Amino acid sequence: QVQLVESGGGLVQAGGSLRLSCAASGRTFSSYAMGWFRQAPGKERDFVASISRTGGFTGYADSVKGRFTISRDNAKNTVYLQMYSLKAEDTAVYYCAGVNRLRAGISAHDYDYWGQGTQVTVSS
Repeated sequence: QVQLVESGGGLVQAGGSLRLSCAASGRTFSSYAMGWFRQAPGKERDFVASISRTGGFTGYADSVKGRFTISRDNAKNTVYLQMYSLKAEDTAVYYCAGVNRLRAGISAHDYDYWGQGTQVTVSS
């Protein structure tokens, strides 16, 4: 079992930047592919980005490609989401997720472990 805790959310102006962190418990973090998802009020949970066990493969939703970067530091049991050029449409609760496999895709159903979420609000 793995516990995931997100941090780094907050209120930021459009065009600004923010870095989210997801800290994982346990000593098997490197066995997990990780992903970031987001959910706005009244909408479904959408894929944002994913990263393989050692960071060799990454994937992004088209809506964030070129603006967001996912990375991980297995020595620190942490995955990051660096967000630049934030837009009002990026406002959502952001969730960190993990699954014990080499890579994971865009479906939330592929992930077994989830954090509690962190709120990102982008003001216009």
